[in-house]
Amino acid sequence: MNKKLLNNIGDTKKSLSLPCYAGIVSKVGDLPEFGTVWFYEDGIANIISLNNVKKKYCVTYDSTACDCFELNIADGTKRVFKPSKKGLFYSSVSNDVCNHCRN
Repeated sequence: MNKKLLNNIGDTKKSLSLPCYAGIVSKVGDLPEFGTVWFYEDGIANIISLNNVKKKYCVTYDSTACDCFELNIADGTKRVFKPSKKGLFYSSVSNDVCNHCRN
């Protein structure tokens, strides 16, 4: 839903049907360092599949140390995904640090 994070947003011939309020999603955009992702402007978040992320990056998770996923990027940076109060893991673009997971 955040246009600022994507490049080349446009329509696609394929569509994604989500079993929630979003319904049919027919736009995609390029997420830098990741690739093409679905885009739904009226959504509450950009959604990235862990299954697709692990194909491109090393992802680590330790439920006892910090309860967060770390996406390890080749340049040494990390993207941290923490659980929300309802249990959905998310990465805050403005505050992407997990003090417990630092090496």
